[in-house]
Amino acid sequence: MKNFIQEFKNFAIKGNMIDMAIGIIIGTAFNQVVNVLVKKVIMPPFSLLTEDVTLSNKKYVLREATGNVGEVAIGYGELIEVLVDFMIISFTIFVVIKFMNRFRTKAEDPANKEETTPKNIELLANLEQLMKEQNEILRKNKE
Repeated sequence: MKNFIQEFKNFAIKGNMIDMAIGIIIGTAFNQVVNVLVKKVIMPPFSLLTEDVTLSNKKYVLREATGNVGEVAIGYGELIEVLVDFMIISFTIFVVIKFMNRFRTKAEDPANKEETTPKNIELLANLEQLMKEQNEILRKNKE
């Protein structure tokens, strides 16, 4: 139990919890932006294609509502809206990750002077160069 509490303290203190909280808050805000984008910008032109019927109201009725029994229907219009939401979110995340990976690749290239190389990558590159030089010296001494 003590190890568990210590691990949790380390987790919270090192910033992982804060990073997660920031990610959740940004994700929630991004979700709201995408919902408005889909419902107010993308879906109205689609509703024009379906003669001013909003897609969220589209459904396939399996059983009509009678008396005490409610309607049973498959809401395929809502599914279409959710799929459009998903496509926008996944495309946006793809673009952001691709953008971040481009900068990460530049930063990890020790020969690239355009971006500042992180110190650990620079040290590894120097170590690799020193090992190559040492191997050449050892080969020459063997001959």
